[in-house]
Amino acid sequence: MDVTSVDEVLMCADPRRWRPGDSWLAGGTVIYSYGTDITRGAPTRLLDITGAGWAPITWHGTAPGEEPALEIAATCRIADLRALADDPFPGGMPRASLPGLDLIPPACDAFVASWKIWNVSTVGGNVATALPAGPMISLLSAWDATAVILRPDGTTRRTPVAELVVGPARTRLADGELIRSFVVPGSVLAQEPAFRRISLTERGRSAALLIARRTSASALRLTVTASTFHPIVLDVAADPGEGGTVVPADGAAWRAAVDAAVGRTRGWYDDIHGEPAWRRRMTHRLGDEILAELLPGLATGVDDAIGRVTGDLRIERTAR
Repeated sequence: MDVTSVDEVLMCADPRRWRPGDSWLAGGTVIYSYGTDITRGAPTRLLDITGAGWAPITWHGTAPGEEPALEIAATCRIADLRALADDPFPGGMPRASLPGLDLIPPACDAFVASWKIWNVSTVGGNVATALPAGPMISLLSAWDATAVILRPDGTTRRTPVAELVVGPARTRLADGELIRSFVVPGSVLAQEPAFRRISLTERGRSAALLIARRTSASALRLTVTASTFHPIVLDVAADPGEGGTVVPADGAAWRAAVDAAVGRTRGWYDDIHGEPAWRRRMTHRLGDEILAELLPGLATGVDDAIGRVTGDLRIERTAR
């Protein structure tokens, strides 16, 4: 679809050149399908960052004794990210030592898009568009990724992806700010993950997408997306200790915690892809399955979920 409000398109990745009426372009699969910028309104100029020359994938701290980190450029295409999951030695490390990368294939599949879209759509564009079903928002939030943001005054700031997205087509990006990349701690990628997704129809838009990773032998971090207006992150433990915000690893307790978190915002998401009451029930169901999977013998109140896998996408684990 033509974006009829546009008078000029520039190849530009410099926030200092941004002016009112501009929109950043990083693939354009959404802006061209809608015919406008759903996050800002009709643009008069498009600033295309795809020619910035940023390496799609960069590994840092891979020398002995250093803490590794994965940096994903905002311009990284979905196809480039998907290929990372098949690299036998990502960053020079054995693939089996990074089970967190097993989340990449189902997250990419959650786009429900053809290879043509994968070769155009970008990770940064999916996050900046801030749709509840954005699978890169789900993946990066679950990975505790930090967004590196370039500002018009020449400075740089950082913010967790889980806090950057605040609602449908709404982020904490100020006028002219540009996502440069996302940094993922290598330690997160070494943790055992679990993935659940459900849609009203087979391979339809995500109605609930939950990702968790085991942070210790008796604890996990659970990220809820698609059924909510923005990512919700909960720390769950079999022995939560005293005080803090850790949720007991119990079905009733975690369900009450996510209900409370949703209640503090705008409730459960509601659109043609799923009514709020159904999204809530599916979120509870998928979360119970994740607790049973990652904390076997420790999580309580989830016996009905043991061995159950609901949804139309699966995580395939790398052999160790």
